[in-house]
Amino acid sequence: MPLASTRRTGLVDQVISQLRAQIDSGEWGVGDRIPTESELSEQLEVGRNTVREAVRALAHAGLLEIRQGAGTFVRASSELGGALRRRLERSRVRENLEVRRALEVEAARLAAMRHTEEDMVDIDRAMALREEAWRGRDMGAFVEADFTFHRAVVNATHNTLLIDLYDDIAQVVYASIAHTAYEQSDEAAEQPSSATEGIDHSKLTEAVRDADPIRAAREATCYLDELLSLAED
Repeated sequence: MPLASTRRTGLVDQVISQLRAQIDSGEWGVGDRIPTESELSEQLEVGRNTVREAVRALAHAGLLEIRQGAGTFVRASSELGGALRRRLERSRVRENLEVRRALEVEAARLAAMRHTEEDMVDIDRAMALREEAWRGRDMGAFVEADFTFHRAVVNATHNTLLIDLYDDIAQVVYASIAHTAYEQSDEAAEQPSSATEGIDHSKLTEAVRDADPIRAAREATCYLDELLSLAED
């Protein structure tokens, strides 16, 4: 909606609200690159300086990230998410894993109780891609598939707040998966017989499919406790 008719007083706040609405609606998702300053200026019919101030304000709030030479990207879906991401960046690995454990164990329990057939299709697809990538030692694809698997389990909870919180720590989860995956790949190269140890999520998948929340929570607890045992303080 053009903002040219808006009074100059508070115009930046109006642009901030408009940009925030794009994020709130999901039109701009976390990780997405938003339109350029000139494009936004044209769309909203305001000056580029006004757009620049609004973008900087949202970057300061943690919703956007300005990357010189690359553009501006959505960093979080809410101010709370932005604050949480900044806090996680200052946390130790063990602290981050403990937060991940709290969310994923409960997610596994709820997913076992609430999943739909469509949810299981997503989980099974991610599992298949995960296993294929591991067998081919394509660690980049493995990390993507593993994150997609965990995200699919979280989605199966149908708890929108839990899903949003998980999105807010997604960067930490992804980094954790990547670190562990490459370490396991190196170990597997040295000891091929142990190539699948410590990475199998099939029991968690089956617990969710069997609608067994206790077993699902136990399986999630096992792999996360293993990660915690390897984490540095």
